[in-house]
Amino acid sequence: MEQNKQWQSPFGFLTIATIVMAVTFSAWNALLNNFAVEAAQFNGANMGMLQSLREIPGLLAFTAVFILLVLKEQTFALISLCLLSVGVALTGVFPSVYGLYATTVLMSIGFHYFETLNQSLSLQWFSKDEAPQKLGQLMSIKSMASLATFALIWLGVTFFSTAYQGLYLFFGGIGLLLTLFMMSAFPHFPEKNVQHKKLIVRKEYSLYYILLFFSGARRQIFMVFAGFLMVEKFGFDVAQITMLYMFNHVINIFAAPLIGKMIGRIGEQKALTIEYAGLLLVFVGYALVESAEFAAVLYVIDHLFFAMAIALKTYFQKIARPEDIAATAGVSFTINHIAAVIIPASFGVVWLYDSSLVFFFGAGLAGCSLIMSQFIGGHLARHQAQVEHTA
Repeated sequence: MEQNKQWQSPFGFLTIATIVMAVTFSAWNALLNNFAVEAAQFNGANMGMLQSLREIPGLLAFTAVFILLVLKEQTFALISLCLLSVGVALTGVFPSVYGLYATTVLMSIGFHYFETLNQSLSLQWFSKDEAPQKLGQLMSIKSMASLATFALIWLGVTFFSTAYQGLYLFFGGIGLLLTLFMMSAFPHFPEKNVQHKKLIVRKEYSLYYILLFFSGARRQIFMVFAGFLMVEKFGFDVAQITMLYMFNHVINIFAAPLIGKMIGRIGEQKALTIEYAGLLLVFVGYALVESAEFAAVLYVIDHLFFAMAIALKTYFQKIARPEDIAATAGVSFTINHIAAVIIPASFGVVWLYDSSLVFFFGAGLAGCSLIMSQFIGGHLARHQAQVEHTA
């Protein structure tokens, strides 16, 4: 009984939820480019439009705070995981442009609401001291789950010639079964601080909002066009793309907890400076690369920098009022997705003219983030001084 209590904890809940999200979304993402090109006859403009549609639920993430008027955060998170799993399971059933658009939107509603709630719950359930390390551990678990997913996809495609429809149904079904298990196995965990049930936008969070905006725009270029570059320009097939993803996650299994510890040691400003400077160079590399091998190296480095994004979450945790976390999480995701709705479709058209321009723009965004991140240290110092003065 004592052992059950140990895993039936907030960290246990977030662990299984992270596995569900990783398995379903990793399967959807790993198969997407090849499924879109081979089964749905997508071109760059279609892919850009699909990704813009995928980000609309992210833009509307602020509506989560209104749903929390009638649902508890933990319950809402479980419903979101159900929608994500069902959307992934149905993807292979509709191999057409509009069919893929529809299943993507369904999957995305679940994905973005869950990501909003996941950030809110983790920042509420973990203390400021333990948050960087705990978030690093969850990122490592996410990589393990993704790695297992990619390995199964690689085996299915390479040795069993499994169809896209079967793969999507299998991984979506796993996600749904795990979510139903969570509904019955975990108790409801009480809120440490009663959360606001209204939109919260504060001037004191302005720097955080700006960094989120640039992060969302930059992330879309990676999510949409880096993988597409591998398939369209360098001819990577499903097995090769999956192997690349697997390698990324093997590295992250070990690197993410270490990065979490490093952020706790060196602070958010230095960590984000390293991330943004590195990403600037990576995007310039994408724009100029002519070698498939070098492009793959850039992709691995790019993915590794994603673990550094923990610093942005812990920066917000340090400046946020405890009761603002849930409401601000929705607003944050909306800000993060403003550019994300516009960039994929518009840059899909730019891609048809010159793909390197897309990545040069990404380098510019990384440069803007690098400049703005230099104000974090001063902001944290002022915030701490204000807290001490109030106390």
